[in-house]
Amino acid sequence: MKKLFTSESVTEGHPDKICDKISDSILDAILAQDPMSRVACETTATTGIISVMGEITTDAVVKYDDIIRETLREIGYDRAKYGFDCDTCAVISSIHSQSPDIAMGVDRSLEAKNGDGDKYDTGAGDQGMMFGFACDETPELMPLPISLAHKLAKKLTEVRKNGTLPYLRADGKTQVSIEYDGDTPVRVDTIVISSQHDPEVTQDKIRKDIIANVIETTVDEKLLDENTKIYVNPTGRFVIGGPQGDSGLTGRKIIVDTYGGYGRHGGGAFSGKDPTKVDRTAAYAARYIAKNVVASGIAKKCEVQLAYAIGVARPVSVMVDTFGTSVYSNETIADAIVDLVDLRPAAIIERFDLRKPIYAQLAAYGHMGREDLGVAWEKTDIASDIKKALAK
Repeated sequence: MKKLFTSESVTEGHPDKICDKISDSILDAILAQDPMSRVACETTATTGIISVMGEITTDAVVKYDDIIRETLREIGYDRAKYGFDCDTCAVISSIHSQSPDIAMGVDRSLEAKNGDGDKYDTGAGDQGMMFGFACDETPELMPLPISLAHKLAKKLTEVRKNGTLPYLRADGKTQVSIEYDGDTPVRVDTIVISSQHDPEVTQDKIRKDIIANVIETTVDEKLLDENTKIYVNPTGRFVIGGPQGDSGLTGRKIIVDTYGGYGRHGGGAFSGKDPTKVDRTAAYAARYIAKNVVASGIAKKCEVQLAYAIGVARPVSVMVDTFGTSVYSNETIADAIVDLVDLRPAAIIERFDLRKPIYAQLAAYGHMGREDLGVAWEKTDIASDIKKALAK
């Protein structure tokens, strides 16, 4: 049975991604000085204004204005004709410390208060459920639609920054529709790329250049055929972009950040949150488990759900679904995982070394499948252990 599945990505100059990167750049600057900081930093962007707000408890001393302006400069918004100028925009900040009601549950878990504590006493910073996913469609064990959408978005940024297509601007979006035969991806059905650009360049030139320098250099030609549809700036013009064209908000691209809609999402955003927040930490752990299950060869596809209660260290539930692609039951795999991986927040933080300033690099082009960044949750170091545990 044939079907189509579509995923999108956006560049780092998209208004929402600007906000994600500012929030994570602030987080990184704080963690670099005080790794034990508690940070929940939200950013909004609109024409000429960046506003930062949230709960931050730290001994670090950082200059929010400088971080914000340097992040905007790095993205490419450094002159008014691009629609946003990092040097002249207004910056508003409203920061206060973490609620003591939340802090007391994070500082010392319910288990510790009941006399069952150890070095992993940290409680979950909130309730919620987090999902992780992996499948064997790509070398990094990600779904093909989101993998290609991210690669196209990264390439769009690369050819802008290296001068190959100097008339491109920072804001951009990509979208890829893959045709599946059953569960096997067989071809690219549609590619959509929209990129902000200089007002003088023609639509014909943009289309020709993006096909030649972005699509054909990124997508395997075996996936393209005479019936593949390609849309480049389908409105015909994209000069007004970034915060001038649309407002931005931290955490509004959670599907882009994860699996492009191919796997489920618990709803929690990642950017601007320190690792005691399970929205971020447990999502990385769930991806790690799912990826190692698939890497072990016991399943072609795996989804993991973890759920937590605020102030409680251990997850209240662990669910594994291999969608009928494994000879082992989902319950058996879940039991093996719980024995192999300590899923308390402090244990996850230690396993992945999450108190380091590693987050700004993840703010665009996805948090999962990022083998290019060497992040710990993309390792497949327990794949053989999972296989051995199930063989007993």
